[in-house]
Order: sequence, then structure tokens, then C-alpha cells
Amino acid sequence: MTAKTVLLDGNSLTRDQLVAVARHGLSVALDQAQLRQVQRAADFLADKVSCGEPTYGVTTGFGSNADKLLGAHRLRDELPGGHPDNPDGTLLEELQHNLIITHAVCVGKPMAADVVRAMLVIRINTLMRGHSGIRVQTLEALAALLNSGVVPVVPEKGSVGASGDLAPLSHLAIVLLGGGEAFYQGKRMAGAEALKLAGLEPIRLSFKEGLALNNGTAQMLAMAALTLHSLEYLLDLADLAAATTLDAFAGRSGALRPEVHALRPHPGQVDTAAHVRELLAGSTLVDIPYHLVPRFKPWTAEAWSEPEDLALTFDIGWDWVPANQRHGREAFYARFLPFKGGKKHQPQDAYCLRCMPQVHGAVRDAWAQACRVIDIELNAVTDNPLIFPDAENPRFIEDQVISAGHFHGMPLALAMSYVKAAIPVLASISERRLNKLVDPATNDGLPAFLTGNEDGTDSGFMIVQYTAAALVNDLATRAHPASVYSVPTSANAEDHVSMGANEARHVLDMIDDLGHVLALELYTAAQALDFRQTMLNAASRVAARGDWKTIAGKIANAPREDHPHYAQFVEEVKQLTAALAEVGDFHAGEAVREAHAMLRRQVGFMARDRAMDADVRTVCELVRERAFG
Repeated sequence: MTAKTVLLDGNSLTRDQLVAVARHGLSVALDQAQLRQVQRAADFLADKVSCGEPTYGVTTGFGSNADKLLGAHRLRDELPGGHPDNPDGTLLEELQHNLIITHAVCVGKPMAADVVRAMLVIRINTLMRGHSGIRVQTLEALAALLNSGVVPVVPEKGSVGASGDLAPLSHLAIVLLGGGEAFYQGKRMAGAEALKLAGLEPIRLSFKEGLALNNGTAQMLAMAALTLHSLEYLLDLADLAAATTLDAFAGRSGALRPEVHALRPHPGQVDTAAHVRELLAGSTLVDIPYHLVPRFKPWTAEAWSEPEDLALTFDIGWDWVPANQRHGREAFYARFLPFKGGKKHQPQDAYCLRCMPQVHGAVRDAWAQACRVIDIELNAVTDNPLIFPDAENPRFIEDQVISAGHFHGMPLALAMSYVKAAIPVLASISERRLNKLVDPATNDGLPAFLTGNEDGTDSGFMIVQYTAAALVNDLATRAHPASVYSVPTSANAEDHVSMGANEARHVLDMIDDLGHVLALELYTAAQALDFRQTMLNAASRVAARGDWKTIAGKIANAPREDHPHYAQFVEEVKQLTAALAEVGDFHAGEAVREAHAMLRRQVGFMARDRAMDADVRTVCELVRERAFG
């Protein structure tokens, strides 16, 4: 094996390996020892057929035709005028061939190449278990199809998720027969042409091989596995977006403490809190005293006088709380100086900040539960009937060829229903944080819509929140579970189906929009963080010069020099000046700073209104490319 090859043995396929083949072009190889088990089952089945044993899907029809036993010759050859067609091979081979060509009836746009490649990997791996009756040469042909870069055209809609993903898997298999369509080297063409260009030959199916190829959960499993791979990254990205927003708010960290989460130790919640704490490590913004945080004021020509401050495009300010207005709050003002700036005097943040461990953590738990289901399914046998050539003391063929229901997708469908409900939750709390950043009533002293807007002409980040809101609504309306609506099929022989393929397809489609919402929060939080840091550091720079009078000039409600409270005011302003100077540099957590710097290399701070479409595309692309780690 090489680093660019994944060995398939039916027992050890991982999600990471699946993604490596599906999305990064790795090849597969078949475990030679396990192929002997594959051939053992195929030989067993051939022997039973030669003995005349009736076997579902081998010597009988399928589904509601299971009561039809195949004869020794074609009755339709005796029709008046004879049979116009003259199919090659036996009735048993025709049965398998017809199963594939008549079941390839999906509609819609073609599935993405990574989904189809993942389906091929999954189908090969499950057949490697040696309980499906497929021959080694057929399995090798399927692996060659994958490794050659031929990608069957599989329209996205047509599976009901029981008897497996029959229709889409038939589109996958029909190319092996020289039918259907495929993409090869980026071009769409007839399946036979794709095989020829790839140096491959069509195959003829033997006993049960059509059923082995199209009876299973490969579509829903492929989509589910790729969804979980993307969601794992977006969960970490959501934590980063939340940490950036918390820094931009100069918020509170108490709700993240480990001793808090030890009292309600849901795993995802504990992990989220720990992760956000790591992202915020080194921050001088989180838990900042209320009195240090100025509020934004529009720029005026008189705002700044020192040369190093003249480039600033905003002003800052506080309100002073006179001594006669502090009654009943003496304990508070013993800890904090009597200045009201941007931060409200309250010990807790809004839910979208304070409850992020509980919300993000619940989504992590939904992801983890789905991973548990998908990891089992990746190495499961999901076709029907199941072949047990080495069963002990078999009395009848039914003891060794057992009809069961492993093709039923309900385990996957319900797991995806859980994830489907969780995705809008993660998007919704992100949008709420974004909205809080742009709303001057809730953004703790930042400018309205995160723009200076001196002349009243700027909209700033106003409409970014609209887009996030539209995406959240769209995600929410798509979150209804498909798994609760069974529509019977096959003349009611298949009277309860999972709709798991629809569920997995919906969730895979929703992942992109979740990424877009998180990208919009990061984009907005970066602007807010720039304002917060620049405002605080402007105040700190004035304070470092010992210029308490400039600080005093930015405080409203100050007493006149002849007022009895003036001396107290001056003393408290000097204390504020010293406290600002002591901090020195106000900055976000180290990990937040790194992400912010990376974003700023691609998208600059927006000092005045500009066309934002390129910015949004860039940030969404950074998320899609996993540029944030």
C-alpha cells in the first residue's frame, strides 16, 4: 500500500479514509485475504443454484415478484410470432441485468463527484465482507471503475431509503454494464464511452450480483459521512466566531469556567466551553472592568488634538455618575469607577454569548451521535439476502441465505434528522450574535451598524444581518424530518421505508448555508473587534501620556470647576486615566487575533461604505477552503 491508497477489507473503513478517497482522490485496494471470503460466498451461491435450490433474488423475482420462480427457459420465446429480443446469457443473468437497468430511474441534477466516489467506496467495502455472493472479478471491476476516475452520473432524487438506495445505486452499477452515463476527466458522456476511454471493459452480472450492487444504504451513508466531515469543521468555526464576537463585546468569561460545566457535564457542552476558553486565552478584552470601556461617538474636527491621534475617524466618551446618584450602589462603585461608557453595568451577557456552550455543545452531541451511527454503518453489510456459507448445521438453504432488513435506512435517517434539526440552531445563535453586534441598542458602545456614518450616508453592516436572517429562515424551513413520512412502495411489499436518502441529501445541502452564516458572523465580528480595540487603545494612548484633561473632556455630565463635586470628579478621572494606562495594549485572545489577521489579509476594514459583495464572497470562500484551521 502507498500513502495514496486506502486498503478496503470490509471491517476497518473510517470516515477520514472515506473522505480521503471521495474528496482528495486517493485510490482503493482490496485486501487479498478478505477476497477469499468473498469468493467463498460466490462459490457457495453458485453451488446452490446448480442444485436447484430456490433463492430470493437469485432464482426468484424481486420485491412483490418474490413469489415468481424462474424457469429453465424463457416462456416468452413461445409467444405468437416469437420473442423479438434475443438477450444474451441465461434467465438468471438476465434477472440481474434487468434489475439494474430498470431501477436506474432517478431524476434531478447529478450528485457531486465526491458523493458518487464515496458511494463507490462504501459499496466496495460492504461487499468485501463476503456475505453478498458477488464474485471477486465483479468487485475488482467496481474498484477499477473508482480508481480510473470514472464517475457515474447519478441523479440526486429517487431513493426511498429502504431496500436500500435502489435507484441511485443502479445508476452507479449500470455504468459497469456499459450503460448509463458517466463523467470522465470532467466530461459527461455515455457510460460505454467512459469505460473505453478509461481502458475498462463492461461486465456481465452473475447470481445475485445486481442485487448486491444496488441493495444497500450507500447514498444516504455517503452523504451523511461527508456532512459530518464538514460539520466537524463548522463546529470549531462556530466556536471561533463566538469567541471573536465575545472579544468584540469585551464580554464575560464566567459562563465558560470548567467548574460551571462540571455541574452539567454534557460532553459537547464541556468541550465547547474548553475550546472557547482556549480561543480567548491571552485576551485583555474579556472581563474588562466596565468603566474602562468607552462608547463610540461620531468624529468631529475637535475630537483629537495630538498628531498621533489625528488619523482616528471616531470619538469616544463616558458619562460620569455623581456621588449623590450612587445611593444603594455603594458596593458596586467600591469596585468600579463611576463612569458609564459602552458596557452596561450587569454581570451577565445575553444568551447568544452566555449560553454558547449549551447551544454549540448540544449540536456537538448531535454530531457525535450521528458519528456513532455512521461509523457502524461504514463497515456493515446492508444488502439482502445475506449469505452465510459457513453456518453450523444448516438444515435448509434458508439457514444459509437469510432474508433480512439491513437495507432499511432508519438508523441513518433518524441520526440525520437529529443533525438536520441541529444545523439551524447553530446558524440561529450565530445570527443573533451578528445582530447584536450591529444594533446600537445592544452592541455595548460600538457604532450603529459598525460604521462611523458622520454624514448619514452609510449603511455599514446593516444588510449583512439581513442575509444571515434569510439563511437562518431557509435552514429552519428545511429542517422538518423526512424520516417521519413513509410512503410504501413495491405494491406494498415494502410497506415501511426510511426516506433516509432524502434526509441525508437535505442535510448535506444545508451545510453550505450554515458555513455562510458563520462566515457572515466572522466578517462582522472582525469589523466590531477592530472598532473595539481601536477605541480602547486610543483611550489607553491618551492615558499613557498622563493626559487626564483630554480624558475628562470626553466625559459627559462633568461638574463645573466651581462645583462642590469637581475635586472628586478630577480624582476619579485621574484614576480612570491610570487604569487605562496600566493595561497598555487592549487585544483579543491569541487564537482570535490569528484568525482576525488571516481574514484581514484578504478583506480590509471598512472605514466607509463600499461594495461588499466581493468581501462576502471572499470570506465564504475562506470558510469553504477551511482557511481558519
